[in-house]
Amino acid sequence: MYSGVFPIAPTPFDADGDLDLAGQARVVDFLIDAGVDGICILANYSEQFALTDDERDRLTRLILDHVAGRIPVIVTTSHYSSRVAAARSRRAQELGARMVMLMPPYHSATIRATEEATVAFFRAVAGAVEILIQDAPVSGVALSPAVLARLARDIDGVRYFKIEMPGAAARLRELIERAGPALEGPFDGEEGITLLPDLDAGATGTMPSSMIPDVLGRVVQLHANGRRDEATALYERYLPLITYENRQCGLLATKALMKEGGIIACEAPRHPTPALHPTTRAGLVEVARRLDPLVLRWAR
Repeated sequence: MYSGVFPIAPTPFDADGDLDLAGQARVVDFLIDAGVDGICILANYSEQFALTDDERDRLTRLILDHVAGRIPVIVTTSHYSSRVAAARSRRAQELGARMVMLMPPYHSATIRATEEATVAFFRAVAGAVEILIQDAPVSGVALSPAVLARLARDIDGVRYFKIEMPGAAARLRELIERAGPALEGPFDGEEGITLLPDLDAGATGTMPSSMIPDVLGRVVQLHANGRRDEATALYERYLPLITYENRQCGLLATKALMKEGGIIACEAPRHPTPALHPTTRAGLVEVARRLDPLVLRWAR
């Protein structure tokens, strides 16, 4: 059973927009040294939407080879087509992934599968590998906790969920109640912005960004050990930085601090995603420096 902190690894690019494979390896080393329980790659925070299929394969192979079994790796294999998602998932498993993460099938703003087709989608992919279902606003698909629990109960290989929809704590609480023992891993997400109420609701782990994975892992551990007051105090100390990431910077915050700390050489996203405004970036670094997180010290 997986629990704890499974951060989303960013994908570093060089100044020309090409993959920075050496930087990617350093990102992995940082996360392992930060004491994470596992990592997730090729997710939305990894800018998976800007990668070619060949790049996905290269990154999956590189990261899994570099991790070399030291921690479990979850590979995101989301796609509208169940056939493509299943093929991606089998490939990830062949390369050493312990699990895959998928969103419900969707395309653009209006193309959605029906509820029954979505259930069939996850059933088809689960025949290839164990799945963590990502319940996130970006898909535009609102599966009820009752449907999510049905997936856990009825499909072998669906035992983990990352809940990021509004009202995440209430959704987690209902999912846990309805799914019962079929549910092994109710995870929190969205950069940990709702982590404490989600842990109170029964989440056993979190899948945040890679900005402060050591801190959020400690929060989860303290809470799990019944030391809620200590977990709360630690979380609230870092909450200004978590909020700044979630509300001002999004997926670019981790890269900016990794660049600031010398983990990666370039923080640029791929075009057409714009870089952080200099003032926004300066505000992020100011908040971070007051806290002196590991991401700013690890490579020094």
